[in-house]
Amino acid sequence: MAQTKPAFEEKAAPKRGAIREFAGYYKPHLGMFTLDMCCALVISLVDILFPVFTRRVLYDYIPNQLMRTFVLMAALMLVMFLIRTAAQWLVTYLGHVMGVHIEADMRADIFAHMQKLGFSFYDKNRTGLLMSRVTTDLFEITELAHHGPEDLFISFVTLTGAFIVLWNIQVKLALVLMVSVPLIVIFVAMRRRRMMRVSREVKQRTAGINAEIESSISGIRVAKAFGNEREEIAKFTECTDRYVAARSGYYKVMADFHSGTELLMNLMSLSVICAGSYLIMKEQMDIATLVTFNMYVASVQSPIRKLTQFTEQFTQGMAGFQRFRAIMHEEPDIVDSPNAKPLENVQGEIEFRDVTFTYDKEKEYVLENVNLHIRPGEMLALVGPSGGGKSTLCQLIPRFYEVTKGSVTIDGQDVRDVKLADLRGSIGIVQQDVFLFAGTILDNIRYGRPDATMDEVIEAAKQAEIHDDIMRMPNGYDTLVGERGIMLSGGQKQRVSIARIFLKNPRVLILDEATSALDTVTERRIQAAFDRLAKGRTTLVIAHRLSTIKNADEIIVIGEHGILERGTHRELVALGGVYAGLAHSASLTE
Repeated sequence: MAQTKPAFEEKAAPKRGAIREFAGYYKPHLGMFTLDMCCALVISLVDILFPVFTRRVLYDYIPNQLMRTFVLMAALMLVMFLIRTAAQWLVTYLGHVMGVHIEADMRADIFAHMQKLGFSFYDKNRTGLLMSRVTTDLFEITELAHHGPEDLFISFVTLTGAFIVLWNIQVKLALVLMVSVPLIVIFVAMRRRRMMRVSREVKQRTAGINAEIESSISGIRVAKAFGNEREEIAKFTECTDRYVAARSGYYKVMADFHSGTELLMNLMSLSVICAGSYLIMKEQMDIATLVTFNMYVASVQSPIRKLTQFTEQFTQGMAGFQRFRAIMHEEPDIVDSPNAKPLENVQGEIEFRDVTFTYDKEKEYVLENVNLHIRPGEMLALVGPSGGGKSTLCQLIPRFYEVTKGSVTIDGQDVRDVKLADLRGSIGIVQQDVFLFAGTILDNIRYGRPDATMDEVIEAAKQAEIHDDIMRMPNGYDTLVGERGIMLSGGQKQRVSIARIFLKNPRVLILDEATSALDTVTERRIQAAFDRLAKGRTTLVIAHRLSTIKNADEIIVIGEHGILERGTHRELVALGGVYAGLAHSASLTE
């Protein structure tokens, strides 16, 4: 099964500035971050001081029988270890809390940004892939945000402090460590890039699995209707196999990385033992110094291991962050212009002036040189074959898509020159495929105006002829509708959507084949609700059933590229053209 590549990955986010962007998310949590770093400093200092204390015990306290001093110093070290334990607790708790907050901030930002992206973005990208950007891609961010700066800081302080102490103890042996550590760091840096590449591939495969799950669950009824459960399982298995292969590749790279790092650290310990033994045999150093050095080798290895852990966290976290940035750098194609004006006291006069539109500049036009004028309060009906551009024409009014050429105006103002919130707030849309959120009936009706009172919700439901049905349900307005309203009938879902528009009370109404999927009795009932809804509003109706638009003020027949015929029902029947043929088929020739 071919993998479709998300459109936004074709134009990836700029590589530069990723670290700066990531660091910007620490700003709101600077207090926790500062405390975390202070605790990390305490941990590092204690780790540096313990070998120094051990050396003093071996050199001074034991040979000179300084029991009192030894006890005092041991007690001091005990206090320091208790302080270190408290610091470690704060680092573990507050650090992870800070990481979760940063992850949540990123998730909120990407969700808010996705709300700004236009229809064209969602036309090109699968829901499951986008869900991965908001969820799984950011899971490792918590660990990176917490451990990343902390591990780097502890490693830097510990290594620097250890080298300073060791340089003052034995220069020659210190040089052995100073040569070994950079070699390990270079090895880690070289492997990091390869791990990043493989980690990105794992993220892509995970997103593919999420997309398959989302698609299969959404279409489970279709799969069962066709008896294609095995085919769905096969598709998912193939996707999972690709994920396993990618994950296995990542673990292979990770195994090379960890085993190589451990080998280099073991060689560093061996080098210290060999060099120290040589210096002892040459009487240039004593055994106590070698013991101290070995303790510092352990102290040096701990931050090196932290660096290797950081590398793994960084590759996984930044792979997710880069995919996060890919969407965050996706520019919304439809936004308010710098000089956008408020749209007030809407009358509902709409005009299309030489409008031409295409979804893709490289493809042919869907609409071409369309001119229309709809007066306030009029009903305009659009008929024609599927794919002729009727829905597209209506979607240009609320700027779901931008016109390619020409202009669309509302009350004489170009829709591109008014505030989007005002424009869309003045337009109500009812579609054939009604979408209800998985909440209660009350939640879905109130979606039309979230601040509406209960009395207003009930009045809107009565206008839509759904109130009585709701009151017969077990929990009334608190009845759950299920995913996409699956617990309601088609007619009930449609009337809930109509109630939501009544509550919104827009000046412009768009009915996009809103009754074509309903039976005749239900359609007649809902049509009565539409008639009340359309009263006094500028209304555009897309319909296949001509009986619902017979009394429209004007009917437009849209064909390939544009308008074929226009006029009232009687005029178009008399014309004997395309509409007359449709009316004859529907027995509406009078």
